[in-house]
Amino acid sequence: MTPLPERAGRRCHNALNALHSALYFSPALGKELSPYGIDDPHAVNLAARSAPLGAVGAGTVTATFYNYSHALVARFVPEVWDAASPETVLAARLRAADTTLRDLLGEEAVHSAEMTEAARLALRAAEGCTRSGRPLHSANADLPVPPVDQSPHLALWHAATLLREHRGDGHIAALQNAELDALEAVVSHTASGRGMNPKWVMSTRGYNERDWAAAQQRLTGRGLLDADCELTEQGVELRKHLEAETDRLDRRPYELLGAEGVARLTELAGGFARTATEAGAFPADLISKG
Repeated sequence: MTPLPERAGRRCHNALNALHSALYFSPALGKELSPYGIDDPHAVNLAARSAPLGAVGAGTVTATFYNYSHALVARFVPEVWDAASPETVLAARLRAADTTLRDLLGEEAVHSAEMTEAARLALRAAEGCTRSGRPLHSANADLPVPPVDQSPHLALWHAATLLREHRGDGHIAALQNAELDALEAVVSHTASGRGMNPKWVMSTRGYNERDWAAAQQRLTGRGLLDADCELTEQGVELRKHLEAETDRLDRRPYELLGAEGVARLTELAGGFARTATEAGAFPADLISKG
């Protein structure tokens, strides 16, 4: 087997993750869940992503999502399951994914040979995922796979979700090993210039400016941020280590696919992700500029 180039799996994941996460910024998701009484944007997000776990409580969602405020989660979970069962939410989620990808990519793309090829490659990579210690991945892996020959765009979205949650579960393990709590993880990532804009973190994760400042103070006390709340050399090294450790924990799917398959999947998914981004899949100010 040809060894994978350095960070090849990470690049492939990044392309696939854009296709997965576009759903959570799409108005289609809220439109699908609104008839069931799930119309608060926080409730929509929490229900749609946690539904594979079943009708779980707030504690399970906070633990598996990691960087959400438990107070925010507890406002909507488990009451959200009184409005709609997890099975109902999952069906709505898949319909919304269908609408979202059709709107962003176009009908020709979702039925293309390239989409089918990407779906098959991504599903093959997902066969290399491991369940143990990965609750969000494992819960999604219990869901039926959309048929590639009938709905290749949904098969690709499903596979992208499996791969995204697999990497995410591993990343949480790396964060805990580094002793970064939920908000410290996000703050340090934002300080790297690649993380989510603080405005979006606070509005979607349930934190405020006081919480943010307290996390910055804790990171400064550890020598990870300087007086200007920028990463110190130690902070930069820690963030590099976290990504490298996440790569290590997430290497099996991409090793199974092989270097040639990973390169091809990255090319295909990257093309779809660029089209989606150019079509307005994500807010222009979503990512911090440093």
